[in-house]
Amino acid sequence: MRLELLLLVDWALIAVSFFNTIAMTWLGLTVLLNAERRRWGTWLAGGGLLLSGLFFAGHSALVGRNLFTVTNETEFWWRTGWLLFVAGPFLWYLVMAWYSNVLTTRMHRVWLVVASLLGLTGLALLFSNTIIPSYRDLVRGTPGTILTVGVMPVAALVYPVFSLLCIVLALSALRSPQASDRFLGDVARLRARPWLIGASLLLLLLGLAVGLVAGLVLYSVRFQRLNLVSLEFVALLIAFDLFASALIAVVIILLGRAVASYELFTGKPLPSGGLFREWRRSLILAAGYGTVVGWSLSGFGPEVPPIFTLVLATMLMTVFFALLSWRTFAERERSIVSLRPFVASQQLYPRLLHPETPLETDPNGPFQALCGDVLRAERAYLMALGPLAALNGPGLAYPPGATLPRLPADLPARFATPHHILLPLNPAEAGGAIWAVPLWNERGLVGLLLLGPKQDDTLYTQEEMEIARATGERLLDTGASAELARRLMGLQRQRLAETQVLDRRTRRVLHDEVLPQLHAAILQIADCRLQIAEYNPAQSNLEAVQYTSDGNLESPLSTLQSQLIATHRQIADLLHDMPATAAADVARLGPVAALQRAVNLELASAFDRVTWHVPPDVQAATDSISSLHAEVLFYAARESIRNAARYGRNGDGGRPLHLTVTAARTDDNLGLTIHDDGVGLGASQVAAGGSGQGLALHSTMMAVIGGALTVESQPNQFTRVTLTVPVGKRET
Repeated sequence: MRLELLLLVDWALIAVSFFNTIAMTWLGLTVLLNAERRRWGTWLAGGGLLLSGLFFAGHSALVGRNLFTVTNETEFWWRTGWLLFVAGPFLWYLVMAWYSNVLTTRMHRVWLVVASLLGLTGLALLFSNTIIPSYRDLVRGTPGTILTVGVMPVAALVYPVFSLLCIVLALSALRSPQASDRFLGDVARLRARPWLIGASLLLLLLGLAVGLVAGLVLYSVRFQRLNLVSLEFVALLIAFDLFASALIAVVIILLGRAVASYELFTGKPLPSGGLFREWRRSLILAAGYGTVVGWSLSGFGPEVPPIFTLVLATMLMTVFFALLSWRTFAERERSIVSLRPFVASQQLYPRLLHPETPLETDPNGPFQALCGDVLRAERAYLMALGPLAALNGPGLAYPPGATLPRLPADLPARFATPHHILLPLNPAEAGGAIWAVPLWNERGLVGLLLLGPKQDDTLYTQEEMEIARATGERLLDTGASAELARRLMGLQRQRLAETQVLDRRTRRVLHDEVLPQLHAAILQIADCRLQIAEYNPAQSNLEAVQYTSDGNLESPLSTLQSQLIATHRQIADLLHDMPATAAADVARLGPVAALQRAVNLELASAFDRVTWHVPPDVQAATDSISSLHAEVLFYAARESIRNAARYGRNGDGGRPLHLTVTAARTDDNLGLTIHDDGVGLGASQVAAGGSGQGLALHSTMMAVIGGALTVESQPNQFTRVTLTVPVGKRET
C-alpha cells in the first residue's frame, strides 16, 4: 500500500513537472514574441520564465530516478536547484519593481543595492561545502563541517530571510506603484495586482517552506538523526517536491492569467483578445500531456515499453491539434456570423428611388451588433463631430432608448492626434461611459464613440478597439453619405417640381391672360386708328375722343396704355418669381463683397444695425477660393441672413434686431459667422411656420464641397450660424 501511494505521488510529481515545463516555456516565449517594446525588464521576465521552464525540463528528466545514484548530472541539478531558490525571489522583485516603475524612487534603489549584495553573497556561498554540502557527501552521510548558528545551519537562516526580503519588497512595489508611461498602464496594474500579489504570497510561502525543509535535512544530516536511505525519507522528499512544484504551478497560473489578460511586460497599450484563449489551451495541453506521460513513466500503471510512451504522447498531441483546429474553425464561423450585420446591404438605393419609404440607412442594426455582440458593452454612444455632425443627427445610443449624454466642451480638444486610442471619462458626466474612442478621417476628428464598462467587467482588447474605431468611422461615413444623398435627391425633386410648376404657370398666364390682353390691345389700336381716320383724315395722328359712362372724356389710347401696363406688371411678376442668380456678382466681387451688396439692397431695412468684421487678409482669402466654393458659401450665408430677417423679431416690429457678420481664417479653413440677437431660431420658426429645409439644403451643399454649416441658438438671446469651407494651407 505504501509503495502504491509512493508511485501515485511520483505520478503526480512527474505530471506537475511536465505541466510547469510546458506552461513556463509557453509563457516566456509569449512575453518575448508579443512584446511591442522589448526593454530590459521584458527580456528579464521572458528570459527568467524560459530558464525556469528549462529547469523543470531537467527536473522532469530526473524525477523517478534513484535519488541515491550520484552522477555529475545529479550534482549539477542539486546546485542549480539552490541557484533557482536564491535567484528566483530576487528576479521576481526586480521584475515587479520594474513593472511598477518604483526603481526611480530612492527607497527602492537603496533596497535594490542591498538585495543585490545579499544575493551575490548567497550565490557565492552556494559553492561552499560548509554552507551547502555536495550531493555526494549528503547521500553518503559524510557532509563534513556544516556551518551553523547554534544548532541551525546557516543556509536554513540566510536563504529564507533573503527570500522573505525580496518578496516583501515586491509586495511593496505592487502596493504603491508609480505612474506608468504605458497607455492604460495604471488600469492594467490595478486589474492585474490581485493576481501578482497572490503569486508573490505563494512564492513567499515556497521560500519559507524550502528553507524550513532544507534546515531540517541539514540539521538531521549534521547530527545524524535521519536515515537518508529509508523509505520514509524518500516519501517525504517526493511529497515535498510535489508540494513545491504544485505551488510553482499555481504561481504560473496566476502570472499567466495576468500576462494573458492585461499584456504585462509586453508594452502593448491593450491586451489581445485571443491571447487569453491560447493561454487556456496551453494549460489544458500541459495538464493533459503531463498526466498521460506521468502515468506512463511513474510505474503506477502497467509497465509499457518506451516506444509506447512515445506513441501515446504523439497521439495526444495529434488529438489536441485536431481539437484546436476545430475550435479555431468554430470561432471563425462565429466571427462570420457577427460580421454579417456590418456587411449586409442597407437597401439604400431602392429607398432613394422610392421616397415614400424611409430613407435612413438604419445604422442602428450594425451599431447594436457592435456594442452587444462584439464589444459586449453595458452602454455605448456614437456621436458625430465637425462636418459630419449636421448630416448624422444627434447620434446613436446602446441599449436602444438610452438618452444621449452631453459631451464635455473640452473633450474633442483632448484628442490631438489619431494615435490616441481612447481617453478615460467620468461616468457621472458621460451617461455611464468610461472611455472615449476618437474617430478620424482625412478631415480630422469626425466623431466620438463613448463606451461603458464591459458586461464581464474586463478590459477592452486591442482587437476590439480597432474594430470599434473602424466600425464607428464606417457608420458615420455611411450615415453622412446616405443623408447627403437623401438631401440631394430631395433637392433635385424639389427643383424639378418647382421648374415644372413654374413652367406650367408661365404657360397658363401667358396663354390665358397675357396673350388675350395683348390681342385686345392690338384690336383697340386698330379701332383707334379707324376712329381717328373717320374724324379727320388729314390729322390721323390725333386721338379720338369718347365719353365714358359717367360722362367724362376718355382717350382710347389711355385705355390701351393701362392694359399694356397691366400686362407688363404680370410679366414682371413672373420674372420676379423665377429663381434669381447672383453668380455674376459673386464671380466679380467675391462672396463677402457680394453678400454685403445683397444685404444692402435687399435686407438693410430688416435690421437696426449690420456690423461687418472682415479683415483685409481674410477678404483676400475669400476672393481667392474657387467659384464653386464661393457660390455655395454665398448662398448659404444669404439664406442664414434671410432667416434672421424673417424670424428674428418673431412678428414684434418694435423689437431691436442687430446682425453681425464675422470672417476668420485658420490654417486650412475659412469661416463665416452670422450672429443675430433675435428671439432664437426654433421658437421664431415655429411661430412663423418655417420648416428649416433651407438651412438643411444649404448644409448639404456645404458638405458636398467639404465644408460645414452649424447652428447655435438660445431662446430670446441669439442665433449663430457658422459656415466653414476648406482652403489651402496658409504659408508661413
